[in-house]
Amino acid sequence: MKILIARLNHETNTFSPVPTPLKAFGIHGPDYDQDAYRANKGAKTAMGAFIELAEQYGAEIVTPLSATANPSGPVDAEAYRVMTQCILDIAPGCDAMMLDLHGAMVVEDSDDGEGDLLERLKTICPDVPIAVALDLHGNVTQKIIDNSDVIAGFKTYPHIDMYEAGWLAGRIFLDRLDGKITTALAWRRLPLMTHTLKSATNSPSMKAAVSQAIQIEQQGEVHAATIMAGFALADIPAPCLSVVVVGKDQQSAQDAADRLAESIWANREGFVYTSEPLPESIARAKTMKQQAGIAHPDCGTARGPVLLLDHSDNCMSGGTCDTMDVLQEMQAQGLTNIAVGPLCDPEAVARMFVAGEGSSVSLALGNKRELSRMGIHKTPMQVTGTVARLALGEYVITGPTYNGMKCSMGRTALLELEGVSIVVTEQTHEPWDLGVFTCVGLEVSLFDYLLLKSRMYCRPVFFPIAKGYVECDSAGATSSNYDLFPYRRLDRPVYPLDDIDSYA
Repeated sequence: MKILIARLNHETNTFSPVPTPLKAFGIHGPDYDQDAYRANKGAKTAMGAFIELAEQYGAEIVTPLSATANPSGPVDAEAYRVMTQCILDIAPGCDAMMLDLHGAMVVEDSDDGEGDLLERLKTICPDVPIAVALDLHGNVTQKIIDNSDVIAGFKTYPHIDMYEAGWLAGRIFLDRLDGKITTALAWRRLPLMTHTLKSATNSPSMKAAVSQAIQIEQQGEVHAATIMAGFALADIPAPCLSVVVVGKDQQSAQDAADRLAESIWANREGFVYTSEPLPESIARAKTMKQQAGIAHPDCGTARGPVLLLDHSDNCMSGGTCDTMDVLQEMQAQGLTNIAVGPLCDPEAVARMFVAGEGSSVSLALGNKRELSRMGIHKTPMQVTGTVARLALGEYVITGPTYNGMKCSMGRTALLELEGVSIVVTEQTHEPWDLGVFTCVGLEVSLFDYLLLKSRMYCRPVFFPIAKGYVECDSAGATSSNYDLFPYRRLDRPVYPLDDIDSYA
């Protein structure tokens, strides 16, 4: 048996000004063919699980593509054509396909990148079955359902079960190919736009939904049940929560999907996050630091810094990583001994590399990427400070998410202002690890406050060294305030934008 295995991942924030060209898909662009195989063989990705299962099965494997980019604006149409054509060209002649997709890809000329790809594959290979692994934040569409045979998605956020989702989808798929089981796919989408902070699997409503899905699986009622929280920062008709079930027959699968959907709708208020005003967040952080000998129950030490999580400017949801609102409010309220990072400003980095280590520089810092799709204009912050360290901005992740992966932030500079140390990078970057700071010689545990451009993925590494944390909304491209986003294509009514009691 010849099995096609490929990976194409992108979570698209249509309001983000960060472009998504071909080169964004990987440190040096996408991996093709044998490079795609080597990038995923043994890796904790869904594609890695597919490869392992297919090799155990004794199949001939072809791996035309492995491409994943950080969340950002709509994918360049030509980049999408190049990547998908790699898969389409090799599909004829294959007996099965296993695809590691995201589920929330928007292309410049298409709302449904994954649905379009799957539809084209089924058109040219109508009798070839397809298994799909999806991200928990996928916006599932009718095209995705109609053109897939098996679907399973992540059950954790922060995502630490990418491999497990691929293994589940792949195991069901291969058992189906062998005739050991029958499968039927059921789907229920709710008019519910979740907030990403409430899709964390320790958030009560999401935790309850995922627990119910796992229970249904464990009872043997269905083969797989996935809660797809959706990704609401996309101006498409339905960036909403879905339930996807792989059952043994159509009726039992649909019954399970309907029950899960009903439970979620009953708890819909728990999927809504309300941001507090930024001045109140900063005042709360200041009070938290002043409470001697007390640590937040989620954090590790009463002597560490207070974390300020700027979730409104989080690159893993399409943020620019350059808004200055939180830092400016911290300074306005008299907070000092602050570390910040990573702040993306390639223009400032270039200036500091020309100036050299030890030099004094005056810069316009941050707030340079226009949030034009949101109608927001910010002004760069004028600063004078010292270039304390210059580096290549590379490190290896030591934490639980993507452990062992080499990261690059592009050229990186440590800028020292009065009372503030800022890691400035050429590229937007999630603070996956302490390496963001140690690569420029910064020991963040010694600071009173640590401002991170992050929502969720920083937590496993930075919470253990912190005294507490405060979530901050800086009116950026990943804000939890939906009033900032001019949705024009959204199907209404939808909760929480509209007050609706029931769904069809």
